[in-house]
Amino acid sequence: MENNNIVSERKPIAYCLYRVSTVGQVDKVKDDIPMQKQVCHEFAERQGWIIGKEFYEKGVSGLKVSAANRDAIQELRAAAERKELDVLLVFMFDRIGRIDEETPFVVEWFVKHGIQVWSTQEGEQRFENHVDKLMNYIRFWQASGESEKTSIRIKTRMQQLMAEGVYTGGPVPFGYCTVRNGRLNKKGREVLDIAVEPREAEWVKKLYQLTINEGWGSYKLAMYLNDNGMRTHGGAKFQSESVIRILRNKMNLGYARNSEQELPYLPQLQIIDEITFEQARFILDQRSKGFEEKRTIARQTKSKNLLSGIMFCGHCGGRLTSIVYRERYTRKDGTEYDRSQLKYLCYHKSRGLCKCDGQSTYVAERVDAAVVELIHQMFENIKDAPDEGDIQKRFAKESASSKAQQTKLNLELKKNSDQLLKLQDEIGATLTGDSVYTSEQLSTAIKTVENRIVNIKDEIERLQNEVNCKKASLEQIRPMFEQFVRWAQEFDTCTIEQKKMIISRLVTRIELHKDYELSVELNEEYQKFCENWVKLTERSVISA
Repeated sequence: MENNNIVSERKPIAYCLYRVSTVGQVDKVKDDIPMQKQVCHEFAERQGWIIGKEFYEKGVSGLKVSAANRDAIQELRAAAERKELDVLLVFMFDRIGRIDEETPFVVEWFVKHGIQVWSTQEGEQRFENHVDKLMNYIRFWQASGESEKTSIRIKTRMQQLMAEGVYTGGPVPFGYCTVRNGRLNKKGREVLDIAVEPREAEWVKKLYQLTINEGWGSYKLAMYLNDNGMRTHGGAKFQSESVIRILRNKMNLGYARNSEQELPYLPQLQIIDEITFEQARFILDQRSKGFEEKRTIARQTKSKNLLSGIMFCGHCGGRLTSIVYRERYTRKDGTEYDRSQLKYLCYHKSRGLCKCDGQSTYVAERVDAAVVELIHQMFENIKDAPDEGDIQKRFAKESASSKAQQTKLNLELKKNSDQLLKLQDEIGATLTGDSVYTSEQLSTAIKTVENRIVNIKDEIERLQNEVNCKKASLEQIRPMFEQFVRWAQEFDTCTIEQKKMIISRLVTRIELHKDYELSVELNEEYQKFCENWVKLTERSVISA
């Protein structure tokens, strides 16, 4: 009797990989992990496979995170090299990854190591011919594209929400808070809006004021906040970096920002005006380490020397530093002589760093007095200038005169344009001999009228540009005029810190030569103010 040996075949071992890009997908949307797991189990049962290990990746982007940085992929590779599995099973192939220049080779690596790679939705991925390889590359190229499209859609929607003032997550800047306004998202859940926090907003304004008017640095500002019991939204004490972030935050102007672009203006979020913001930004830039050579504002304002930070040697070009020179000795009569004097020191000459033929030191009181006199003259020029109201009236009068002139020129332009059309209509009659003009006469007449039209248009444009230029100058000069008038009123009575900041806004560089000869370079902002002032105060030549 013949014996039949029955050999039972070993069922293939399948390892499963489940992945979602965000933690929120774990049990909330169609591609969540419980759903992937259920479908994979049912598929394995139909195929007659035994599920061995299961790997879970929660909140892992298949487009942004390389396989080399994914623990699950590395563990699966190690298991494949140990021959622990026969099948790598996923819900869809894009669970393995979405990087088009990497993921196809990851799949191919498993197949080359004898592992079948299956998707419950797309079947087995083979590499038996060039068509299989091409289909593999196309599949992950499409997956990459879909992921990028999804990313774009999400970013666009996030930008739209931010533009509406909706809180989209992340730290809330100091000066702001989140509020409930009854706004609901598509899922019917309440969302928060960003709003100005009144108490913190007053502190933000104070930081700008102390930076611009007093010249306080970020360290001193941080200590000021901490000493007054203020804390960050995380409950920590303020540091220099956190203060700088506040001062540089464009949300204070009413612009919600993301990492890539500036979003539309939201007036309800504005804490300070643009001029204040730009003044603070200028000071921060001047005090940054990379700006040392071009710095025109002192890093600190605690020095008693008025011009520290903008004083330079007129001979070697080096920056002058502030020192306190102390002279102390005993007189013949036994009395003590003790005198301290503030001076400006040419550091390069005093250390022999260059061949400077200027003085080593200059008495600060003498230099400061000369510069203060110059500042007084600058303020006097502004005080003696016409009142802004008079300038407004003159501008309105000149604008009306210009408009009347333009109206007159436009009528003349229409008259000449009509004449040109009639002359052009005469061309046909000239060709047939029915015109009273010869071709030469007609050509000359057309050219004359065309030149007249060009001249009229140029004159209209000149008049309009002149009005636009004066209007722009008026808009620019108004806030600067108000600021300069305020400085002129406060200068003599304000603190030395405030004086330093005012001077630094009016003067960019002061070069000091032998015998106390001064060379002063005015600030570009002040020069621009003066240029605009001249444009507004000079009378335009406009015939009525």
